[in-house]
Amino acid sequence: MGPVRIESASNDRIKLLKKLTNSSAERRERGAFVLDGARLCRDAVRSGRVPLEVYMTPEFVSRMPDAAGEIARGCPSVFEIAGKAAAAVSDTDAPQGVFAVFPLAGDKMTLDKSSFTDKINKRGVYIALENVQNPGNLGATARTAEALGADGMVICGGCDVYSPKAQRAAMGSLLRLPVFLADGLPAALRLFEEAGMTTLASVPDASALPVTKLGKREGLVCAVGNEGAGLSEEAVNACRLRVTVPMAGRAESLNAAAAAAILMWELLKPEGEPDE
Repeated sequence: MGPVRIESASNDRIKLLKKLTNSSAERRERGAFVLDGARLCRDAVRSGRVPLEVYMTPEFVSRMPDAAGEIARGCPSVFEIAGKAAAAVSDTDAPQGVFAVFPLAGDKMTLDKSSFTDKINKRGVYIALENVQNPGNLGATARTAEALGADGMVICGGCDVYSPKAQRAAMGSLLRLPVFLADGLPAALRLFEEAGMTTLASVPDASALPVTKLGKREGLVCAVGNEGAGLSEEAVNACRLRVTVPMAGRAESLNAAAAAAILMWELLKPEGEPDE
């Protein structure tokens, strides 16, 4: 028997799929999230995640049969959906016609003293984000962190890591990179300090230490604030050092993702590589 066919965009399963796509509250309540598109779904499966449900249009199956088979393999519930149903679910202008529902990942770890110290690399480099609101910035930072070899991310407040826009911008990095979720960044930073690591507050302040002059390449956690207000005063005060990205011209600050990328580039350069 082939997969169950869903024609209508008003079908209850399609309605729920749309809610999971659009609502972080629904994702928390259901304990699941949706990935949209072949690459993200395939990356998740290749990372060892098994979807709870898969929805595919016949056009997608015909166009990308290998991807369709890989994504659906091992999934207990596979549905064939009409193109109008796919369009109702996707938040993109041109959906590929494949969606996979995954359980919220257990590797998104809540930071608490009893459980996190054995899951971090105390000689590693981590990027911490406080109340970053733009899912594109969150996803881009995760993608850069993975590309440059960061050991993980700490995320406090801001947008949902499971939002479709964040997942697309991350291109799978939010599913592969160790991610810690923190209720409050100052408390999380203190835990890293207690573990013997150095915490850095990124600030747009010429009096702060230029990150190019830091000279340290391990055991670091660098905190970046949100797009408008930057880091909270409490988070800055919780850090051992204040660092800044030296800037020329009249620019006063950087986009959160751009600032995080420059900071990680500097912090993750091999020992001995010149700073200037």
